[in-house]
Amino acid sequence: ILVGTRKLMKENNIEYESAVPRIEQLELQGKTVMLFALENKLRGLFAVADTVKENSAQAVAELQKMGIEVWMITGDNTRTAQAIAQTVGITSVMAEVLPEHKAEKVEALKKEGKVVAMVGDGINDAPALATADVGFAIGTGTDVAIEAADITLMRGDLTGIVAAIRLSKATMRNIKQNLFWALVYNSLGIPVAAAGFLSPVLAGAAMAFSSVSVVTNALRLKRFNPYGA
Repeated sequence: ILVGTRKLMKENNIEYESAVPRIEQLELQGKTVMLFALENKLRGLFAVADTVKENSAQAVAELQKMGIEVWMITGDNTRTAQAIAQTVGITSVMAEVLPEHKAEKVEALKKEGKVVAMVGDGINDAPALATADVGFAIGTGTDVAIEAADITLMRGDLTGIVAAIRLSKATMRNIKQNLFWALVYNSLGIPVAAAGFLSPVLAGAAMAFSSVSVVTNALRLKRFNPYGA
């Protein structure tokens, strides 16, 4: 008994050409087709399909609005991959990629000068998650993927990727603002204090105000809505 792809059938010299039109028809519907052979003869086909998550198209659209290039990397055949990619608005697709080659594809994108974030949930995704600049694991996925990733999305909703990126950018902006104002305070205060024009009381008050302003600015992140526009 053999169950697998056309490649498996070809390697075992099993005739499957008569079923190709039906196979291609199913693949164009976004389904992965497995061939079933018994005693060196093709006996049937199995077609399976992953259900596209409800918010996947929205997440892809939001990422593209942010200027992020979205790629699909999958082991599915090209027709199936293209069909699924079209439903969620992805134009760049790497199909028929074996699990052990996913990390190589990520590395290839990095060598092109791209900063790569990889999203995955399976054992086969772990090497690619570790290779990427930033790895996003789906919290509903495998423990191996979660361990290899840098960020774990607690829900299976892909809009969490958008939220994580927006929140990280807001955090970096906040850090830069705090560093700027701390530098301004010290640049103004130290020369004045060195010249003897700043009493210890005022110096202490200025230092306290500097700390309070930095903390207050950082606390603004508690009100930040990463799902907003």
